[in-house]
Amino acid sequence: MSVQGAMDVTPDLHNDAPMSRSLTAIALLVLCSTAWAAPKVLPAIKRSTHSVTLVFDVGGLGDRGFLDAANDGLLRAAAELGVRGDVVESLDGSERAQAMDKLVQRKPDLAIAVGFLFSAQVNALAAAHPAQKFAVVDYVPTAGKAVPSNLQGIVFRDEQGAFLAGALAAMTSKTGKIGFVGGMDSPVVKTFLAGYSAGARHVSPSIQILVELAGTTPEAFANPPKGKALALKEYDAGADIIFHAAGATGLGVFDAARERKKLVIGVDTNQWEQAPGLVLTSVVKRVDVAVFDVIRSTQAGTFKGGVTEMGLHNQGISLVLDANNAALVDEAARTRLGALQADILAGKIKVPRQ
Repeated sequence: MSVQGAMDVTPDLHNDAPMSRSLTAIALLVLCSTAWAAPKVLPAIKRSTHSVTLVFDVGGLGDRGFLDAANDGLLRAAAELGVRGDVVESLDGSERAQAMDKLVQRKPDLAIAVGFLFSAQVNALAAAHPAQKFAVVDYVPTAGKAVPSNLQGIVFRDEQGAFLAGALAAMTSKTGKIGFVGGMDSPVVKTFLAGYSAGARHVSPSIQILVELAGTTPEAFANPPKGKALALKEYDAGADIIFHAAGATGLGVFDAARERKKLVIGVDTNQWEQAPGLVLTSVVKRVDVAVFDVIRSTQAGTFKGGVTEMGLHNQGISLVLDANNAALVDEAARTRLGALQADILAGKIKVPRQ
């Protein structure tokens, strides 16, 4: 599948949603930290000897966003390509290291690390094990080091989607204050913040942007109570829209939105169902497509190392504008967002990453 199924700033393009929900129903039997699991028996498909292992960053399955999307990509590959899939969840730094060491010992055809925190470690592992193929989702290059030929680093232009979300927030806000709740203080979260701030100020230079981060360690992506507390703080300070880029911590932001009956912007997947009627939009990252495509290329013998970029240009990043949020985003806003996207793609608007 190409990234054509991703949503653009045009109505009702989340065409993969039914597929995603049905695949999620084929649950992976995932055990606790650094435990290995295998998919349940899938409907009649041709099985393959090709093996794939996904290693998740902190937070694990059930975040209803980034990690669940990666899991959907593996489930789709199991269903359509017949690959044998394993999943391992790692909860902290030492467990991440153990999980990756164990993964290399198992020698799958492809090892996919999901989360930017794996970048440096997998870079080193790929250099040390040239026969093993690796991929890292949300890859952060190591300064001064080339990407090994057996490693595909998947980079998302998060700032582009965040720019459009910020622009929409500024168009929609009634108070002149909008909020941002991030997970770990990290380059990826700062990229979302940079794009969101730039988009909001492009539309309204005087807008106030309230910013809260959940912490400085990976656990900041797995703390819904903290996310709720930070969002309530921003809503109570006058923000009427909050964009979260906080992983599972963002589930608490939706709790706060429901409690205060204020607008919220989702991330990674279409998160409308977390607060129906209150989700202004979501910045979608087609992590599921990225995972599926790298699995398919490995199986087909066309795997390429280096950096693979996903953004507005290939619908790897997109903004949800569909029937659900039609009452929240009027036609004038949709038209302006389309023009802003066109300017980004044409290079007329340079969106900062930091």
